[in-house]
Amino acid sequence: MEIKRITEADRTDEFINVEFSGYATDSDVALNYEEFCFAAEDDERIAGVITGRTYYNEVHIEDLIVGKEYRKSGVGSKLVAAVEDAYTGKDYEKIALTTFGFQAPEFYKKLGYELEFVREDKDPKLSKYFYLKRLR
Repeated sequence: MEIKRITEADRTDEFINVEFSGYATDSDVALNYEEFCFAAEDDERIAGVITGRTYYNEVHIEDLIVGKEYRKSGVGSKLVAAVEDAYTGKDYEKIALTTFGFQAPEFYKKLGYELEFVREDKDPKLSKYFYLKRLR
């Protein structure tokens, strides 16, 4: 058996989808898998993007990126709200995310996310914050 880096996303995506789905089915768990991406646009110019995926009973926010000129203008809050609105009332119990110390720990607190854990780093800017918010 050879281990190598693969750049053919289609080939690996198919394997992951089949095996991930099969394992959930074999374990009698609803997969509920979906990738998402919401974008905030200002006259067709992207102001910010939020990406992530859902699986099992959880929504996971992977990336929230707001353009420099749009920071502190409410774009990030609106993008997070779009995810919350899209998945509230469905088969998901929580939204989980991580952020680093130099990014947005206080931002997520203001949006009602509860700090679960901080993985401390020698450089506090690189400490990783784990947040969770229960969906209604």
